[in-house]
Amino acid sequence: MVIATPLPDIPEPTALTAERGYGPYRASWPVRLADTDQHRRLRLDAIARYMQDIGYEHLDHTPDGDVHQGWVVRRNVIDVIRPIEFGSDVVLQRWCAATSNRWCNMRVRIEGSDGGLVETEAFLIHFDTESGLPSRMSDAFLEPMLATTTEHRLRWKAALPTAAPDDASEREYPLRTVDLDWLGHVNNAAYLGAVEELMGDREAPYRTIIEYAKPLVLADPLTLATTTDGDALNVWFVVGEQARASSRVEPLR
Repeated sequence: MVIATPLPDIPEPTALTAERGYGPYRASWPVRLADTDQHRRLRLDAIARYMQDIGYEHLDHTPDGDVHQGWVVRRNVIDVIRPIEFGSDVVLQRWCAATSNRWCNMRVRIEGSDGGLVETEAFLIHFDTESGLPSRMSDAFLEPMLATTTEHRLRWKAALPTAAPDDASEREYPLRTVDLDWLGHVNNAAYLGAVEELMGDREAPYRTIIEYAKPLVLADPLTLATTTDGDALNVWFVVGEQARASSRVEPLR
């Protein structure tokens, strides 16, 4: 599939969203030193953490949010339009751009007080925390999501190739305990730390897509396989013969 460019905008308010307050959820905080690179710019892995953080804050303000605590990230799209830098404050807005009853596309817009702008979208799968299986979202939980999108039959379609080509360059990449989440899997944001290491200095605007196929755990002997085509960088996170995730960084046109 082809990811939309630009990503879907904030929907126009309707009578329902105005009456029930179903517009984008907003949060703000300062950009911390640990979130930035040597050029003082907000890193990709920090952006992914911001997406997670506002997501869990949003649950606290959503009906039935307390029983919808299990989420798997299947894909992140991050468009760095204008870099956000250390010392600025960010305002984040989060809303549903498409949904089904077990998964959804959630948009997050991140605006910096320095004029920086990052647009993101995450394909999220809701799972039951006891069974570990995809689980239907409740009607009360879905109601505010349905109010901000007309796409109510969202389906998964991969945007990236799932296997690295034979001529890809390879390097080992050690995993760390601090990369793990509460399920013992490598957190989705940690993958983007590896992408940051490989992409070098890149001028905005650019798009990063990362798709997660199977979890990584600490004991996995991880290899990063990379190729380039033109100005684009392709990365596969490989264990044995299996790609656990794939990513692409390319200029945003």
